[in-house]
Amino acid sequence: MGKRQGAPWTVLQNFSKKPRNTVTVREGQAVVLLCGPPPHYGEMKYSWVFNGHRSFLQQDARRFISQKTGNLYVAKVEASDVGNYTCAVRNMMTNTTVFSSSTPVVVRRDVVMGEYEPKIEVQFPDTLYVSKGSSVKLECFALGNPVPSISWRRADGNPLPGKIKINHSTGDLEIPYFRPEDAGVYECVAENSRGRNAARGQLIFQNIEHLQWTQILKDAHMAIDVNLQWECKAIGKPKPRYRWLKNGQPLTAKERVHVDAGRLTISTIRLSDSGMYQCVAENEYGSLYASAELKVVASPPDFTHRPVKKSTVIQRGGEVVLECRPNASPRAMISWWRGSELLRNSK
Repeated sequence: MGKRQGAPWTVLQNFSKKPRNTVTVREGQAVVLLCGPPPHYGEMKYSWVFNGHRSFLQQDARRFISQKTGNLYVAKVEASDVGNYTCAVRNMMTNTTVFSSSTPVVVRRDVVMGEYEPKIEVQFPDTLYVSKGSSVKLECFALGNPVPSISWRRADGNPLPGKIKINHSTGDLEIPYFRPEDAGVYECVAENSRGRNAARGQLIFQNIEHLQWTQILKDAHMAIDVNLQWECKAIGKPKPRYRWLKNGQPLTAKERVHVDAGRLTISTIRLSDSGMYQCVAENEYGSLYASAELKVVASPPDFTHRPVKKSTVIQRGGEVVLECRPNASPRAMISWWRGSELLRNSK
């Protein structure tokens, strides 16, 4: 197989089939349903299914799904929210989807929650470094009764850039093609008739040297029991760190496997070492993936392609060279016999 540079192998395992506990909540109260996604790698999209409906739950001012954690937030529970909720995780690379066990939600109507001021439950980091040209999405969602409204502003009083996209149903703010003038303190304001609350964070423009490979991996077809050494090198600012994957899973050092930054060594390789390997170079602002395949070959001596000549005519007193070069993995031990006599080196 050829080299694969660029996108990583994406992994998405299945949810546990263990039943989930019932959530009991008062009408008017807020509730957070945890997705608890299974082990995954790569870009994922989170959705929720309500009472087995074929269409996914629609987000609005009252309901929010975080694309960071997959959790579902309901700012103010209504009687119509009674039912079963299932978290769905979709792998954006392979387009496969896995579903959790359902979480039953029961609403108590004997006691109704009174009104209270907004509580910001989902917010973006206090400090966020953003590289030139990248897109940044800020999440903000508040619980409260009445349902809070979400608005955005810059803390320095400057207007929001015209290119900014605000999803008014969910409160998300997205800044595409980040530039130095987009840096600053951004504030999310949640407000209802009982009060208001705000969360703020600073976006810092980071001028970086983008990562690039200076040495990548090559596919290897090797005999059993030999030693393998692969090395990958990348440059960037900040200096990249390295990690290794085998068939999409993190590769951990053990008795025969040694990892030293961008260098991977496997001693006395076995058939079980065959597979797709990836070297990942990454820093805070990006990552690169270099992929190669290791094929480990083990076969007994085979003379099909290089048979020993059945007869050779030579002059008396002359010299003769008889070749014995079978295909074998690992390398075969060669011995010569004349009739029933084992030949040894001599004059």
